[in-house]
Amino acid sequence: MATEQTFKQAQNLDNISVGIMFAVVMQVTFLGLGLYKSKLREKLLGLTRRLFIATAISYLLLSIMVQFIENHVVNSESIFYACVYSLLASAIFRFLLIRNNVLGFARRNVVVLGCGQRALIIEERMRRDVDKEGFNLLGFVHMEGDIPADIKENHIVVLKNGLVEFVIKNHVHEIVVATDERRENLPVDDLFSCKLRGVVVTEILDFIEKETGQIAVNLIYPSWVIYSDGFVPSNDIRNTFDWLFNAALSTILFLVAWPFMLLTVIAIKLEDGLDKPCFYKQERVGLRGNIFQIIKFRSMKLDAENNGAQWAKTSDSRITKVGSIIRKYRIDELPQIYNVLAGDMGFVGPRPERPEFVEQLRTKIPYYNERHNVKSGLTGWAQLKYPYGATVMDAEEKLKFDLYYIKHRSFFLDLSIIIQTFEVILFGKGR
Repeated sequence: MATEQTFKQAQNLDNISVGIMFAVVMQVTFLGLGLYKSKLREKLLGLTRRLFIATAISYLLLSIMVQFIENHVVNSESIFYACVYSLLASAIFRFLLIRNNVLGFARRNVVVLGCGQRALIIEERMRRDVDKEGFNLLGFVHMEGDIPADIKENHIVVLKNGLVEFVIKNHVHEIVVATDERRENLPVDDLFSCKLRGVVVTEILDFIEKETGQIAVNLIYPSWVIYSDGFVPSNDIRNTFDWLFNAALSTILFLVAWPFMLLTVIAIKLEDGLDKPCFYKQERVGLRGNIFQIIKFRSMKLDAENNGAQWAKTSDSRITKVGSIIRKYRIDELPQIYNVLAGDMGFVGPRPERPEFVEQLRTKIPYYNERHNVKSGLTGWAQLKYPYGATVMDAEEKLKFDLYYIKHRSFFLDLSIIIQTFEVILFGKGR
């Protein structure tokens, strides 16, 4: 009797562990396929495709993992049915959320103090509904000293009886300070009264950082940098074990990716000839501005830079047929595993740029050198958030994401970036 009871307890414990394993694997694959993105711009068909692929990957992983668990109840067949039920439930649940805007009740009511050039950035960057999923933008309040800007007339709020009454009447949760001239123009007493009522008062830089996952370098002023966390990583534990963390990830990646790397070598040789090189080295700028040699699969013709260093374009005639495929799925980046093991790069971080371009960009873009406060990476926050760019303007946009990553760098952010990179690879979103 005691033996039978012990067996049942052990069986129940096994079932619970399998249940937890199932939930964790499903959550990780959903995250990796971008299904938890707050600003996922997909129609129902695209969303269904992501759900199906995520469920299929989960089934494959769970079927492998369950082989290492001694359990007579859970097997590949039961996992299959569990994944199918999970797929159906997730699809129905998400359809109902989208159809009925169930999460709309959680939105914050936000009003912007300012109607000038600084406030215009919010108007331009958050013009779509998908950009304002977390809040309702009630409008912009004109302030003295604002530089005239092209903000729509119907977006401008007129305070007939003062800021406090407007906040109470409209149930405002957050006030964003975005005035062009602050000295003696801010309604300090009204802001103080609103603050005492529990209303959040946010500086425009912090608001943009929170809502877009980037830092608006064109709005930065010295006092904000002084009172912020700065752009130097302060995670001592992470910094101490940095190489071990990156080396472990790189080793795992190599064990998974070596067949694709071998096929890439064969494909390049077949296209260009057996005597042509498969790899190429190029100088890049890394940590603290140090120069190192990056290693990549060659995706361009041998004479690609006869006329000197050039920005790579989206549809670049210099790219070979094999190159267009390996760039699309980021396979050309895999040899950089060596750079990670050598300590020149990390697994996650800003993409390393060429010295010629760095020299040009740091004179045109403020705070550009701050991106060299951490090691360059195989993948990064900017690569996930911004498409491939080949202009100074694109470099500035990517810098905003790089600075956000440096400021918020952590193990969990790195893990999130790594998981979400699978979405880029699976859907061929690489450059």
